Amino acid sequence: MTQRAAFWRGYIDTAPFVLIIIPYSVLFGVVARDAGLDVLQTFSMSVLVIAGASQFTALALLQDNAPVLIALLAALAVNLRMAMYSAALVPHVGHTSLRTRALMAYVMVDQAFAVAVRTYEDNPGMTRPEKVAYYFGCMALICPLWYGFTLIGALVGTAIPSEFSLDFAVPVCFIALLGPLLRTLPHVLAALVAAVAALAFAWVPWSLGLIIAAFCGIVTGAQTELYLRRRAERGLA
Repeated sequence: MTQRAAFWRGYIDTAPFVLIIIPYSVLFGVVARDAGLDVLQTFSMSVLVIAGASQFTALALLQDNAPVLIALLAALAVNLRMAMYSAALVPHVGHTSLRTRALMAYVMVDQAFAVAVRTYEDNPGMTRPEKVAYYFGCMALICPLWYGFTLIGALVGTAIPSEFSLDFAVPVCFIALLGPLLRTLPHVLAALVAAVAALAFAWVPWSLGLIIAAFCGIVTGAQTELYLRRRAERGLA
């Protein structure tokens, strides 16, 4: 496979997410305008942050009159998943230059990351240049759509009928991402504990229960992996 072919393969592999990204980004534009941001502020937030979950989190907290510091910390906490994504990508694309890695970090989004990592794991014969080209092919479709349709959502605002229920895109998007990645017991337990904790701590003000749930899920997954590793080592001893 050439680098050009790898790029277009990544582009095509992320195409199904168009059905989710378009309403998701339009919804953010609409919600941001409802929250009091103007068109420029809404578009700038998507370009600078380029992370839907943390953007929605910040807006929700600001609408609840939470302190700006709390909104920023919550958005940062939600976005910490990108650090885990980066760690997972290091074995595949960590050899590239600092400039390339910085660009990769900027355009990293959930959908493209999930597709890229799955492809790398399923195709161990891919060369390093092919992996880099594939990664950028994945991002090349998702990112422009996020920018463009956020702007459209900000411009049309309340002109979109509420009957369209664009908010369906948010849970569907993350279900589509999460499902294929639940391959091991630690993954399943982490997701289960996080889901239960999110419901249990739904009463916590400013949606901070989500952060608690995320922490519970991370701890559960890490401890399960540690337990399985130690049991495997005892079996080999």
